[in-house]
Amino acid sequence: MDHLLYGVAYYDEYMPYDRLTQDIQMMKDAGINTVRIAESTWSTHEPQNGVFDFSSVRRVLDAMHEAGIHVIVGTPTYAVPAWMVKEHPEVLAVTVNGEGKYGARQIMDITSPAYLFYAERIIRKLMAVVHKHPAVIGYQIDNETKHYETAGPNVQLSFVKYMRETYGTLEAINHQFGLDYWSNRIDSWEDFPSMVGTINGSLGAEFARFQRGLVNEFLAWQVGIVNEYKQPGQFTTHNFDFEWRGYSFGVQPSVDHFAASQPFDIAGTDIYHPSQDQLTGAEIAFGGDLIRSLKQDNYFVLETQAQAFPEWTPYPGQLRQLAFSHLGSGASMVAYWHWHSIHNSFETYWKGLLSHDFLPNPVYQEAQTIGADFKRLSDQLIGLKKTSKVAVMVSNEALSAIEWFKLPGGLIYNDVVRWMYDELYKMNIACDFIQPGSPRLSEYELVVVPALYAVSDEALQQLNDYVRSGGHVVYSFKSGFTDEQVKVRHTAQPGIIHEACGIAYSHFATPNAVTGLTGKLFPEGAEAGVHTVRTWMEMIVPGSAEVLASYDHPQWGEYAAVTRNTFGEGTATYIGCMTGPAALAEILRDTFQLAGLWGADQQLSFPLIVKSGVNRQGHTIRYYYNYSAQPLSFKYPYEAGTELLSGNPVAQDEELTLDAWGVMIIK
Repeated sequence: MDHLLYGVAYYDEYMPYDRLTQDIQMMKDAGINTVRIAESTWSTHEPQNGVFDFSSVRRVLDAMHEAGIHVIVGTPTYAVPAWMVKEHPEVLAVTVNGEGKYGARQIMDITSPAYLFYAERIIRKLMAVVHKHPAVIGYQIDNETKHYETAGPNVQLSFVKYMRETYGTLEAINHQFGLDYWSNRIDSWEDFPSMVGTINGSLGAEFARFQRGLVNEFLAWQVGIVNEYKQPGQFTTHNFDFEWRGYSFGVQPSVDHFAASQPFDIAGTDIYHPSQDQLTGAEIAFGGDLIRSLKQDNYFVLETQAQAFPEWTPYPGQLRQLAFSHLGSGASMVAYWHWHSIHNSFETYWKGLLSHDFLPNPVYQEAQTIGADFKRLSDQLIGLKKTSKVAVMVSNEALSAIEWFKLPGGLIYNDVVRWMYDELYKMNIACDFIQPGSPRLSEYELVVVPALYAVSDEALQQLNDYVRSGGHVVYSFKSGFTDEQVKVRHTAQPGIIHEACGIAYSHFATPNAVTGLTGKLFPEGAEAGVHTVRTWMEMIVPGSAEVLASYDHPQWGEYAAVTRNTFGEGTATYIGCMTGPAALAEILRDTFQLAGLWGADQQLSFPLIVKSGVNRQGHTIRYYYNYSAQPLSFKYPYEAGTELLSGNPVAQDEELTLDAWGVMIIK
């Protein structure tokens, strides 16, 4: 790819009247060079079983090609047509909530033979129409795919086969999963119960792992079909999403992104975030760092917001800042969902780049400036390569396990992940993401490990070896507690990593009446409302480890809260409690300084954010963002360069001022 892609999702089928010509002209005026089509309109393309109509697809492809606009075609398999459900009601997923009801999208059983038959047929019919069209540059496979909690009889049967292939005997399963408890023991494969009602967290987490595997198989199956038609130079991608809390928040519970992304040529994502005064850029950075890590390469933002909800309508300057925020994380494409605001149905008030009147508006006008700058600076900004010395280790297995054993207050795995990641982000620590057992572990100088609750012995031993060889690890509480089947280790905690951490503990509590932290890192003692402890605390007894902080509490004060141990050539820092942001920042700052990873970028902190990489010409590109409503000044510490948006020279140690919600790009 030799230029940045700037795009929108476009649905000609949703338009209240024919305005394709006007839309294309407005797209060209905004610098839009890519549209994504077809992934949402199966019922339009196949209104009756076996009756196909791709006239809307051909019409858009021809018009976009004439205008010089690229097209990404989506396989339309994530929203099934009504006739299919009428003829084959078994295509609807059966979940813990019962049988599915037609109406919403993503309600199907992705293992249903009937569904797969019709899905393959529509993919092949569509590909036959589009694959040689000169406008088509690639294919989006399905849309934000997940397993949709499918748990019907066919899925349960497949799970029993999976368990037999994985564990061999029922005796092994009974022992490993603790099934003697409450008479859950299974002594005949025919008696293997449905997972819908299980109370066993080990078995439930294993079923969640199995369900994620269904997603891997489904996406790889679709990629295989598309690859039969794909022409040289065309790509496959997918728009992976995240745990949703009204916006993109954390690791996706229903998909192992690392495994599911393997068959794709380019990793893609959908990233949505709070806006206006709640805009921090953290979701863009988190999502970008994770998706970039899947293939250690540039990625596509296939969906992000233009206007969307009323509370997300961006302030002046925010749309520009956000587009360049994605580029700074390594994106090569930024595309909005969607071009136009639809006039009825479920997402009527999720507004696109154009409002319901289709007229130019301030958001569209700001998009015009982005498109012009993307075109002008493509050769400088395309293909930014980012190298991180720090990785965050994430685990779907730990996520599923903690879903069964939530922290007090209902906090779950992603609360801990974002608790740690957000402080790294605010300190301008560049990160990748890896999984337990990663062969890339040794590439990093420091690894942050949030709540690695369920994990294999081998992965923990690898972390011990990593520290012994000179690496630095920062563990949070609840790490190393159980094996990969969520079976608690019958040793003093934190299990295998106690060797590198130099600590042990056997009991834990909620931090009632704990004023805060005191000790080496907090010599003045607990600072009201700042160095707080919340949610969880482990009573750590140090062995060889140095105590960095203890609990300020009359009964629990004898126990360590935060420790650090030198082990071989490296160090292991263990945080045995959930602190407030300020206390966590102090712990991380001290650790990064010890590891020699505290540099010029760390002299700035949120709301001044720095991202950097190397472009294809070998020049360092540094993005500076001001995520606040006030102008902010900083001293540029690096060698002289050029600010690309303005063309102005920048001298070393020059005082620069960023406008509110502003961005600078210095080469």
